[in-house]
Amino acid sequence: MTIRAYDEDYVASAQRILGDAVDFAVMTLGLDPDSFGWAFAVSACSKQFEIGNPSFVAGISGCELARIVLEETNTSYPDAEDAMYVDKSPEYWSGWALAFYQWYSNRSFMEILSTVSLTGIMELYPLYHEMDIMQFVDRMRTDLEDGNPDTRLRTMRENCGLSQSELARGSGVSIRQIQLFEQRQREINRTSVETILRLAKYLHCTVEDLVERQ
Repeated sequence: MTIRAYDEDYVASAQRILGDAVDFAVMTLGLDPDSFGWAFAVSACSKQFEIGNPSFVAGISGCELARIVLEETNTSYPDAEDAMYVDKSPEYWSGWALAFYQWYSNRSFMEILSTVSLTGIMELYPLYHEMDIMQFVDRMRTDLEDGNPDTRLRTMRENCGLSQSELARGSGVSIRQIQLFEQRQREINRTSVETILRLAKYLHCTVEDLVERQ
C-alpha cells in the first residue's frame, strides 16, 4: 500500500537531473558529496522533487538544480561552466539511484540522507550499478530499517502516549497483531484496509502515517 507522490513517467527524468546535479557539484565544483547531499536535503528544491513538481523533475538541468540548491542554502562554490558528461560517474549514479529510491519509497530526502549519506550511496556503486535498480532498493530498505528500527505504528502509538494494550482496546485490533506489526514480523502494508483504518482512526492519523516506506 505504497502511495507514490508523482507519476512514473517523470522518474527517468528526475533520476537524470539529480544524477547530473550530484556529478556537477562534486566533480566540477569540487564539493564534498555529503555537504552537497545535506544542502539538497534541507533545500526547498528537495521538497519540490518529492512531490514531482515538473519544473524540478523535468524542467531544469542538473547543473541548474545544483546551483539553485547551493544558492538557496548559502553554500559557497567556485565559478565554473556547466558540464554534463556522456560517461556516467559513480557520483552521477548515486544521484540517479537516490532519485529512484525516493520516488519508490516515498521517504523524504531528509529521512534517507540522515541514515545513508550520499557518500554511503556512492560506496554501493561498485556492487550495485550494473544490477537491477530493485536490488539497490532492497539494500536501501534494509539500511533504513536498521538505522530506524521503530515502525511507524510504534512511533505514532508512543507519540500518543498509548501502550499496546490501550491501542488494542481502543482500536479493536488484537494486541498480538499490533505486536507483530511493531516487531516487523507481519507487514502492516499487507494487512486489511479495515485493520489499518481502525488503527489510524484511534491514533488520529492518516493511513499513510502508518504505512511503512519501501
